Amino acid sequence: MTISTRGAGKAPAVLVLEDGRSFRGRAYGAVGETFGEAVFSTGMTGYQETLTDPSYHRQVVVMTAPHVGNTGVNDEDPESKRIWVSGYVVRDPARVPSNWRSRRSLDEELASQGVVGISGIDTRALTRHLRERGAMRVGIFSGNAVQDEGVLLAKVRQAPEMSGADLAAEVATKEAYVVPAVGTKKFTVAAIDLGIKGMTPHRMAERGIEVHVLPATATLDEVYAVKPDGVFFSNGPGDPSTADHPVSVMRGVLERKTPLFGICFGNQILGRSLGFGTYKLKYGHRGINQPVQDRTTGKVEVTAHNHGFAVDAPLDKVSDTEFGRAEVSHVCLNDQVVEGLQLLDQPAFSVQYHPEAAAGPHDAAYLFDRFVTLMEGQRA
Repeated sequence: MTISTRGAGKAPAVLVLEDGRSFRGRAYGAVGETFGEAVFSTGMTGYQETLTDPSYHRQVVVMTAPHVGNTGVNDEDPESKRIWVSGYVVRDPARVPSNWRSRRSLDEELASQGVVGISGIDTRALTRHLRERGAMRVGIFSGNAVQDEGVLLAKVRQAPEMSGADLAAEVATKEAYVVPAVGTKKFTVAAIDLGIKGMTPHRMAERGIEVHVLPATATLDEVYAVKPDGVFFSNGPGDPSTADHPVSVMRGVLERKTPLFGICFGNQILGRSLGFGTYKLKYGHRGINQPVQDRTTGKVEVTAHNHGFAVDAPLDKVSDTEFGRAEVSHVCLNDQVVEGLQLLDQPAFSVQYHPEAAAGPHDAAYLFDRFVTLMEGQRA
């Protein structure tokens, strides 16, 4: 991939979908070419957290909000040390950012990290197309990378698909590290990093938890070497059907009946560990405004999502599994997709969304308290 950071605002650009539809606009961020899965995010804010969420690895994110970049980029809000999206698509980028914490423009940040984007296209039309046809491979080409669209379409169709992609190890930490508890230490948690966001261990640390963040390749022996009171499986990118190693580790945790909490990819790992299947959603859930009902309380939460796969579990009954009875605890009210699982005979549960919710609503923060309650019950 050839990348240049000069003259991005003036360079012509074209976005080409694998079904042949194309959109022409202007370069935004770096100039060059990039490929990924085209997905759309419905959040009106929080673009910095979206860009740095490892779950977006190998995805080209289309922002449905027309104005992006208004608050610039700061050094406090990233969820990881780099931008993970493969490409970025906006309609009307801010010409001048305005925020007291801003250090540079979003355009400058994308260019400095080599992220190819496009602006000035009809993102509403693109979003509607993806809703009708489904998420698909896409390429963004700008500057000298712009060629005959037939040639570009052939390149897009040669790019790898998201189905069957095993990506967690590509974004996870290579070395274990510790996030200390805030205040008095109450518990120790082993967190399997499948693409963890920085705010997640922070939310646990706020509750007196010392978090040992372990690589995606960590073995069961390495998990229990930290003497955990609970085990956490994080969010992450890719197809859960490829995640055989995390499933094996989680099954070992379930066999020992250690309190377990999973989010996003971790929810899909729990689904597989219990014997349920997973499947690819037509266009997924991405954004900070997704309505989910907690069936254990009846409450409806506004939640932050980023997932293109889901668990195939029955909504209308309790299922018998190798590890006891299991049920769907949360469901999306837009399309009845499974958004959470819980075991009834041992301390394990998961949700398909982001309870740390930065940026976004904090309706689901109680889930970290629920995890603490499970560990307290096990200790008692």
